[in-house]
Amino acid sequence: MPSKRRNNGRGKKNKGHADVVRCINCSRCVPKDKAIKRFQMRQMVDGSSRRDIKENSAYPPDQFVLPKIYVKQQYCVSCGIHARVVRARSTIGRAGVKGDRYKRYTTKLRGNVNTYEAITGTAAIPLGDQTKLLKFLRSGNRDKN
Repeated sequence: MPSKRRNNGRGKKNKGHADVVRCINCSRCVPKDKAIKRFQMRQMVDGSSRRDIKENSAYPPDQFVLPKIYVKQQYCVSCGIHARVVRARSTIGRAGVKGDRYKRYTTKLRGNVNTYEAITGTAAIPLGDQTKLLKFLRSGNRDKN
């Protein structure tokens, strides 16, 4: 029977056994090398609250820094696909053109930026027509999500 992927969906390579991790969405046991891993950095509070805290702080504004929340998210394959963290790719997409292996695609676009590079935070390639994205950037009436 032919193999669908060169690595059979794992990153093990002659290890024998990999530890299991739990999916953050459904708590399924997934081998650590098969799990879809994303590192998320978030602000502890939203922008307006952060500004209020900064204004009422005893420290000078240039020295005051609120810490961020750092979370490593690990998904099973089915939850990763369902949450659109990863997408199904064609055979050519799975094999990968040189340099395309680590490209990430997203539909989540930032509305508060003015350059094409920053529209997804430079962590992913936006899906869709590039001319429409540039029109989206130029239009002043972007919807605020």
